Amino acid sequence: MSTSKTKTDEKKAEVKNAPAAKNDKPSNPRSDVNAERSETGATQPAPRPTTTIDDTNVMACYANMCRVSSTPEELILDLGLNPNPYAQTDTTVEVSQRIIMNHFTAKRLLAALSATIQRHEQAFGVLEIDVNKRVRKS
Repeated sequence: MSTSKTKTDEKKAEVKNAPAAKNDKPSNPRSDVNAERSETGATQPAPRPTTTIDDTNVMACYANMCRVSSTPEELILDLGLNPNPYAQTDTTVEVSQRIIMNHFTAKRLLAALSATIQRHEQAFGVLEIDVNKRVRKS
């Protein structure tokens, strides 16, 4: 068995152990998409664009009923007003608003609503969603 290294083996070892060049691209081509170099050469995150919300033409509506349905691509929220939520008979609720969003937006909405409800409960107490537990019997 020969233990001598060939020129090819030596070249492979040099390449393997060589320090990365300054202008080598990172292994993840998307890792520096939102970065730019400062004067010192350090990578700085690019400033995030701001989003301005214009609600001058918004139409507000009240809903006390929500039905959630879903497809593989979208989540659908149907909102309506139940005029008699404590009715003892059959009731028809007219859906007045339908909101359709993708599941990514729905998950962000879930997080925002969860944080908002948590802050409300910390300030005002737990919200009981079981109507039977909320109603005071005389």
